[in-house]
Amino acid sequence: MKVRDITDVLERMSPPSAACDWDNVGLMAGDKDAGVSRVLVTLDVDEAAIDKAVSCGADMIVSHHPLIFGSIKNVTCDSLTGSRLVKLLGNKIACFSMHTNFDICGSMGSIAADTLGLRDAATLEVTMPDGNGLGKVAEYTGDEVITAGEWASRVMKSFELDTVKVFGDMERPVRKIAIYPGSGSGAIKTALMQKVDLLVTGDIGHHAGIDAKAEGLTVIDAGHYGIEHVFIKYIAGYIGRECPGVDIVTADICSPFEVVFNPDRMEN
Repeated sequence: MKVRDITDVLERMSPPSAACDWDNVGLMAGDKDAGVSRVLVTLDVDEAAIDKAVSCGADMIVSHHPLIFGSIKNVTCDSLTGSRLVKLLGNKIACFSMHTNFDICGSMGSIAADTLGLRDAATLEVTMPDGNGLGKVAEYTGDEVITAGEWASRVMKSFELDTVKVFGDMERPVRKIAIYPGSGSGAIKTALMQKVDLLVTGDIGHHAGIDAKAEGLTVIDAGHYGIEHVFIKYIAGYIGRECPGVDIVTADICSPFEVVFNPDRMEN
């Protein structure tokens, strides 16, 4: 199988035309006609992912976040992106990224909603004529009342996280919940317009969080990586089904940061 065969399969699911106009998706590096026997799937094309691709003999990396974001004037080891490209090309490893086109037509929101156990979820922010878009929103119709704090526990369990941040009332009963993988500050206005009680997302800054709380929206910040790492397992399975004969390797699931607690302020 060739690089172009795999990219064709992935672009049928998530057409590049669906990506946001500021985004960069598709083949970042490599020869479309090169043969592929092993693919590494990762969220980010960082040193750990590239080193694993080299060590395991991968011919191609498929990532969510683009290796190249914005213009570059040269490919040298004088820049971080350049050094990554040099290592990939030196080892004849192609790199393909599917970002907002996957968020919209993949769909990252559906996978995240399913992971959290949301049922009959609708698109939160419609961006396509067919109703596809970013994020998902659902009504919780169970008999029991589930608070924002209990949802926080569910988020940590569902996405295998050690911590989350919560802006808002932990005891608030939640009936309408939205999930917006990635950076979610821009989804707050949409969530408020749709009278969402709880928004699960990532990358919420201080001012966005306190303003959302003041306007009556509780926000769980599970981290950018914290939610979107579900991409790795999903795409690995998809390529495995659609491209028989290709060996699939996945990047290790590992948060890019650690939370350090002050032992002097921790309760016994």
